Parts: sequence; C-alpha cells; structure tokens
Amino acid sequence: MKRFVHFPILCLASLLGQEALSAAPQFPSEPASMFLEKHCYECHDDLTQKGGLDLLSLPVDLSDEAPQAKWVRIYDRIAKGEMPPKEQPSPTEGEKRIFRAEVAPSLAAAHEATKGTVLRRLNKREYQNTLSDLLGVRLDVLDALPDDGRAGEFDTVGAALGISESQMQEYLRAAEQAIDLAIEDTTEAPEPVQIEASYATGRDKTFIGKAWHLAEDGAVVFFRETGYPGGKLREANTRTAGIYRVKVTGYAYQSEEPVTFHVGAESYARGSEKPTFGYFSFPPGDPTTIEFTTWIDRNYMISVTPKGIHDVENLIREHGVENYKGPGLAISKIELEGPLIEEFPSRGHQLIFSRLDRREIEPGNPRDKEKSWYSPRFEIVSENPTEDVVPVLLDFASAAFRRPATEEDIAPYLILFQEELTNGETFERALRTSLTGILCAPPFLYLVEPEGELPDSALASRLSYFLNRTAPDPALRESAARGELRRDPVALVNHATRLMESPHFDRFIEDFTDAWLDLRNIEFTNPDAKLFPEFDRYLQHSMVEETREYFREILTRNLGVETIVKSDFSMLNERLARHYGIEGVESPQFEKVVLPENSPRGGFLAQASVHKVSANGTNTSPVLRGVWINERILGRHPAPPPPGIPGVEPDIRGADTLRELLEKHRDSESCQSCHEMIDPPGFALESFSPVGTWRETFRSLNNEQPRPEEKHVEGRRINYRIGPPVDDGGVLPDGTPFSGFREYRDLIAQDQRQLAKAFVEKLLVFGTGREMGFSDRPEINRIVDKSADSGYRLRDLLEGAVASQIFRQK
Repeated sequence: MKRFVHFPILCLASLLGQEALSAAPQFPSEPASMFLEKHCYECHDDLTQKGGLDLLSLPVDLSDEAPQAKWVRIYDRIAKGEMPPKEQPSPTEGEKRIFRAEVAPSLAAAHEATKGTVLRRLNKREYQNTLSDLLGVRLDVLDALPDDGRAGEFDTVGAALGISESQMQEYLRAAEQAIDLAIEDTTEAPEPVQIEASYATGRDKTFIGKAWHLAEDGAVVFFRETGYPGGKLREANTRTAGIYRVKVTGYAYQSEEPVTFHVGAESYARGSEKPTFGYFSFPPGDPTTIEFTTWIDRNYMISVTPKGIHDVENLIREHGVENYKGPGLAISKIELEGPLIEEFPSRGHQLIFSRLDRREIEPGNPRDKEKSWYSPRFEIVSENPTEDVVPVLLDFASAAFRRPATEEDIAPYLILFQEELTNGETFERALRTSLTGILCAPPFLYLVEPEGELPDSALASRLSYFLNRTAPDPALRESAARGELRRDPVALVNHATRLMESPHFDRFIEDFTDAWLDLRNIEFTNPDAKLFPEFDRYLQHSMVEETREYFREILTRNLGVETIVKSDFSMLNERLARHYGIEGVESPQFEKVVLPENSPRGGFLAQASVHKVSANGTNTSPVLRGVWINERILGRHPAPPPPGIPGVEPDIRGADTLRELLEKHRDSESCQSCHEMIDPPGFALESFSPVGTWRETFRSLNNEQPRPEEKHVEGRRINYRIGPPVDDGGVLPDGTPFSGFREYRDLIAQDQRQLAKAFVEKLLVFGTGREMGFSDRPEINRIVDKSADSGYRLRDLLEGAVASQIFRQK
C-alpha cells in the first residue's frame, strides 16, 4: 500500500505574526543615563567592566531579546538595592524611583511587542495523552519520540518545541499504530480469562525448603526481599495486553506487625521493563486479599516481593528455612482476570465507523467461524465512497483539531482518500490513510492560537492541556461552542474547578511537579551504596509519591503559600516515615501525618525527593541547591558566571572546607552579588544528605574516622564512617543571620508575597506555553495582591492565573 500523508507545510514566521517595534523614544532616557553615569559607569565602563558588564557598549535595541534581558536584570538589581554594591554610595530613594519610572515603560513596551506564545507543538506526553483519549486506546510512544526541548524548567514552552523530519516520521508511525489499535478486528468483545495460581503448585515449587517455606495451610512464605529466584509466579501470566484485575491473598507470618510487599510484573523479554503496580501490606492473622486493576502488557508474570524484612545474621543459611523464626510474608494465591474491556467497540472505532456500513465478510465455509484460527475480515459497503466519507472526515477532524472542522479543513484528506481508491485500495484502507494524515496535521500537532484575545476553542484547549494534559472534554467543548469561556472568566474558572476533580488531574500533578520541582530527574543519579546503604527502589518510589501527594494536598485544600516551604504535616508512608525517624506510621499507603514539634520536615525543602534531585548521589553542593531554591521556589534567577570566571579562583584553592572555599569565592567582586543570593539557601540544606536523611555530620569512606554505632540499616551492612560536622548556618542577602535550616525555612516562609509571585509565574509558564516577561509583571502582581486578604492560598492563586489576561490572551 502506498504510504503517504499529505499535510500543509508550516510557515512559522507567518503564524507567529510578529511585528516590528514602532518608533520608540530614546533609550535609556537622559534622566536614566544621568543615573547610570553617577552610580554605575565607574564600575561598568569599557575599561573596568566588573562582572563582565560594559554599560557603555551594551546594545539599547530592546527588540533584541538578549539586550532586553540584560536591561531587565539591571533594572531589577537597582530596584532591589543590589546595585550599586554596599561599599559604594547608595542612590536615594528618589533617584531610584526616577530611574524606574524612566526605564520601566520602555522595557514593558519592548516585551509587549515581542511576547506571545510561539505556535506551540504538543509535547510528547500531551501527544500520547491526546491520541489515547481521542481513540480510547492505550498508546505508549514516549520512548519512540525524541525528548522535548525546555525553556527553564518546562517542556510546554512553544519556543523550545521544535520539530524535525525524523520526528514527523515517528508521529506518522504513532498515528498508524493508534488507528490500528482503535479499529476492532472482532464483532464481539473477547471474554476475560481467569487465572488462579500459587507458588506452592507452580513450576518453581522446587525452591520450597530452600529459599521458600511452605506453611501448614499451604501458603508459601518469603523471609527476604532479595536473591534468587525472586517473586515472579510464572503461572500468573498474561497472554494479551490489557487491563487486568489482580488479587493477592496472604498474611504476615510469625509477625505481630504488618508486613509490606511490592507487587509488580516481570517478563523474559530482553530489555523489558519491570513495572511497579503498588506497595501493600498484610496484617498477621487470617489471610486477607488486596485487589487492584492495572494495565499489563502481554507475556508478563505477576511478581510479589516482601519489603522491610531481613535475615541480617544469615540464620536461614545456618539453620534452614524451616527453622527460621523471623517474620515473613505468606502468599496463599494470586488471581488474575482479564483483559477487562471497558468499552466495545472502542471510542475511536465508533468515531470512525458510526456513519458507515461496515460488515463482516462471511467465510466460504460458515463452520470456519467456530475454528480457533478464524480471524474475521470486514468491508465497508458504499455506493458513493466520496460522498459517504465526507461526514466521517468532518467528525474525525473536528475531534482531532479540537474545534469544528470545515470542508476546507478536510479537503487535503478527501483528495488523499480519492487517490488511495484510484490506486486500488479498499474503502477502509483509504480511510485509514486519510485519518493518519489528519493525525499528522498542524491543527492536531499544534495548539494554534491567534494573536490577541483567544477564541473560545483555543481557551478550551489551553485550559484542558493545562489541568488535564489532553484535549477538551465534551463539557468544555460545549461551553466553548456557546461562547461562554471568552465572555465570562468565571465560567473558565468553574471549568478549572471541574477539571481538578477529573481523574486526568493526576497528569497535571505528575507533569507539573516533574518540571517545577525537577522530579523528572529522580533517576538521574544513583546514590553511592557504601555511603547511603539505606537507599532502595522502594524509598525512591516513596520520595516521589510524598512530593506529589503533598502538592495535591496543599493545592486542592487551598492551603496558604507558606506551605510550599513550611507546614506542620507531611504525606508519608511507613517506608518514608522510618527514613525520617517519625513513629506511628505503619501502612505503605500515603496518609497525612502531623509532624512532631520542631520537626525539620514539612514543606518541599525538607523532602527527600528534592534532596536527591539537587545532589549528585555522593555529595551535596550548596551552589546547586542554592540555585535550585532561588529559581524554583523563590522565583529569583542568579546570573550565570561572567565569561572567563572559573568556578574556583586560583587564590582560594587552599580552602579547607567547601564553606571556606565559597566564602573566598565571594571575595571576588565578579562573584559576590550572585553568591550572596545562592549560598545561604544552599548551606541551609546541608543538613540533608543526598538521600534526604537529616544529618549533623557528613559521611565519609575514610577508614581513619570513627564508625557509627549502628551496624546495619534496612538489612544492609553500614560501611561508611562519621565525617566532619555539618554547618548549616548563614546570612541572607539583607544581612539577616540564621543558625540552621529551621531558621532559614521560617524566614523565607514569612515572605508569602514573593512565594506567591514565584508560584503564579510557574503556573502561567506551564499553562500558557511561554515564559513570563517584564510586561507581565503588573498582571502577576494583580493576581497575587487579590489573594493577599485570604492568605495567598494556592488554589486561589491557580484560579486567579486562569482568569487572568495573561492566560486568556496570546
């Protein structure tokens, strides 16, 4: 079959619709130039150039984004009192006010003329979600598509989301795959298969008496979480990919406490992933059953592994598994039912064929239908294929393009359909090719937004991709069709509230925290096993879930913005509570836990996920962590090091500690101002290790240093030594000292307005697909100020962002 998809060639420049800046007044104005000459040129002229900045030669064409950004930084540093430096005579408040008044209008006008969301492609997660939801299939193409570009933290910014020819080829393959999955090849939904299996009767029962123990009631007991043969049960396997109901029955053996276990799946296929379905626990006593439904690919075996029980003294090896008296996990049976069909035929199948007469082709021998090898064939009966296909293409394009499609929209795909018929293809094959073309068209791959105030259809898409990460649902599309969204910001906010209650809101929680808090890089480092033997996959899973569940809690319950950095509770399970040294948590499921008085926990800065993604697995860097907090939590962006300035100057290499090194680094005039901002939060977090444990001393592998009293942690031998003490004190840029993390946390929690501004800006970048700039500041300030009386509550801030002019305009 001829594989060809015709779609319009994009002309990005014309779609961006950028206009040249109109004639602007002199910049900088005479009063602003006089201010610079009096207070700035002495250090930043063509001869001195401190920090690499030469104001005399700095371009003044604000239509160029690079000099525009430099002038904004100059404006901000003067406005905040960071320039001139403290040792120089300070300008009066009146002089600074005049400077701001002279410079701000030009910066705002320049940004206003150049801002606007660049034609934004769906990133690969949005693309996968949209195809899956449109057709009612499960599509997994994330690994096949190249990584998306990012602007700052976010991969939703149009300017960073390009497209290549090879990427288009992957889109073509993904579209073909999605349509193939959507079109049913049977006339009736297949019946689910039911499997009941036991380790006691399975093919691996030979391990009973060696690694496993057979209880009197026939249950098989695991006493350890590691080692061959593992916990896969080969008889509890899937022959077809789909949604399955999984039941595991068992109990805690020889234990007065519940025993936690992991349920996942394994495959013998080379390079296959090992999905985790969840962590659960069984209490002691009579057998109980846990149940869940999940997607499982074909040829996977259910696997059960105990967690938190160990034989550290190797008693099983010495005395035999039958004589071991320690706690174990007893598994009576595993039940598997599926695939469970949620909808038949699929949503995509109905969208494609509801207007057509698709029939099964009867076999020559009717008895063939009863044979196991029989596979139905279908044909579309039509006297006028071109006429019959038009409404199908209109329906499909309207759903794919997220707005009512016109006959002009579908014209290229109608031509493609006719060409395929002429080349001898059947109606259905020609239709598949045309539909593939629609799924590779710009109106599907891109969020097409005209300049200025957004029309209702574009607003519906922007809101839906913001909070549900997919195309608008019927309720939102109907509201857009009635013209309610553009006319009434309250209607937009009401839909936002509704979307936050959708199951798809989980996607927002995941995608936003992946970007904002960098959880996407949780796998980037692997902690040193000798320094951090307590780290394991269960702990990492718990780290990420704590942060996501905490964000969900503070956002949906509309708590104050200070909870970003400080709260009296956290969301914990038993693994993370044990890691943090917090008692009273027994379940592997996450729950809201009130923290002990004076606990360092509570807020994102005290969460192990943040500590892991801001460290390298062996050491912590106050600089990296300081930049992380400034950019992601405080909304402040330290400048990169000036050209030619190394990370460590030659005259400070004799420093004994990292703190001394950085203090000497700050002695350099080129580095001082930024490190005054970066270092304090970085040092405050030194009390947290790369895996999130609270520490008063560093860990070392120097055998000359003392050992800790404990010999084992989480069943693993401790080999590290006690290193030098941690110093987590510092001084804020305004001169306020703090003696440790708790005091630092309390100080920044007081600046609720700054926390709110930073949070709103992150929401708007993620939701609009463009970075915020100088001309957006008044509207961001308005959103924040409006929430002040209620205590800068997070959900109020999100709703304010949705109702804002920034969100409702391009």
